[in-house]
Amino acid sequence: MSSFLIEGGHRLQGTIQPIGNKNAAMPLLEACLLTDEPVTLHNVPQIGDVNTVLSLLAGLGVTITRQDDSVTLCARNVNSTTPDAHLFSQIRGSLTLMGPLLARHQHFMVKRASGGDDIGRRRIDTHLQVFEALGARFSSNGKFELRADQRLQGKDILLDEASVTATENGIMAAALAKGTTILRNAASEPHVQDVCKLLVKMGCPIEGIGSNTLIIHGQERLGGGEMRISPDFIEVGSFIGLGAITAGELRIAGVAPEHLRMMEMVFVDRLGVQMHLESEPTAGAEPSYTLVVEDQQELRVKPDFGGAVPKIDDAPWPAFPPDLMSIALVTATQAQGTVIIHEKMYDGRLFFVDKLIAMGAQIILCDPHRVVVIGPSRLTGQPVSSPDIRAGMALVLAALAAKGTTTIGNVRQIDRGYEKIDDKLRQLGAHIERVDS
Repeated sequence: MSSFLIEGGHRLQGTIQPIGNKNAAMPLLEACLLTDEPVTLHNVPQIGDVNTVLSLLAGLGVTITRQDDSVTLCARNVNSTTPDAHLFSQIRGSLTLMGPLLARHQHFMVKRASGGDDIGRRRIDTHLQVFEALGARFSSNGKFELRADQRLQGKDILLDEASVTATENGIMAAALAKGTTILRNAASEPHVQDVCKLLVKMGCPIEGIGSNTLIIHGQERLGGGEMRISPDFIEVGSFIGLGAITAGELRIAGVAPEHLRMMEMVFVDRLGVQMHLESEPTAGAEPSYTLVVEDQQELRVKPDFGGAVPKIDDAPWPAFPPDLMSIALVTATQAQGTVIIHEKMYDGRLFFVDKLIAMGAQIILCDPHRVVVIGPSRLTGQPVSSPDIRAGMALVLAALAAKGTTTIGNVRQIDRGYEKIDDKLRQLGAHIERVDS
């Protein structure tokens, strides 16, 4: 088990680049199961969750070639529709194996439910709604099994919630279904858009990409494809918080400006973070964008009209992402003023605040979904443990802003979503050491 030993209070400055979108990489890798031709992806993050997906695919018979941040996969000789139960239970991203296996092989089975972060119940009912609408049958007699007697049939489906993974499963299942499928109330996050773009390259026409209504024109077979995964906007948001609560100018290179609008509304308009966007022309391509989080921040919560206490809450895209609520919360502890953090999506994500309170933060836990943050607070290093990917990264930020030394245990959770984060932070001037026990 590894830990981070972090000495806070040091100036961080320099340039950092986000990895490829973690939540896009997993379904994009799994989309190889839809075809017997090679699929090549670039800018694939080298993180724990991606390694788990690659192991799951290899166990099904997929051949995999990896070079630096590029991965080529070929599912021509898939010999199983039953992924390894232990690996499947480790990450939420394993769920999106269901759609492509069911679509191409009319079968999927696993002996154990999905795992991932311990942030509360995460329902899969919407996945079942989509699969059953397309013609599959579900059974759970000691196992989780989906089966279709014939090729899936396109359908007009209204999702009962805008679930990201259920939308991705629906898109991939519909890509090989007979006829046209319409997904209404679909999720539209950047990672969902990446999945759509890859399937278009593979030969499946999709209308409405980026909207909440997707029209997927199913094909009898799909070809191979190649694409570059978009930058991870969640990691960009994490770096915004990092730059805001530590001294020094932080430059985040290679960002996608269209993914940053709601982050600007929260970090800039709500919490007073000072940052700006710079662009550089590139020959024959889109400009390259760098987000600069400025030095000498004076964070201040902006009250609502009439002096009312403002609220930061999450919702499906294009609203503020649930995966950035932990980062916004830590940033708020260093801002002058009071703000309510309302986490609507998961009933356990805020339970890490006891660790911030132990470090000196003034936080009132109202219920599983709401906290009141009163800042700024002088944080002091403490021994803590990472409960999930995003809370773990939030604790890293708190430790870097704190006085003294913080030990963060269970950093395997952080490694699942952030690539060599300790190395990257050291290059910025952070005093962080990985300790293996």
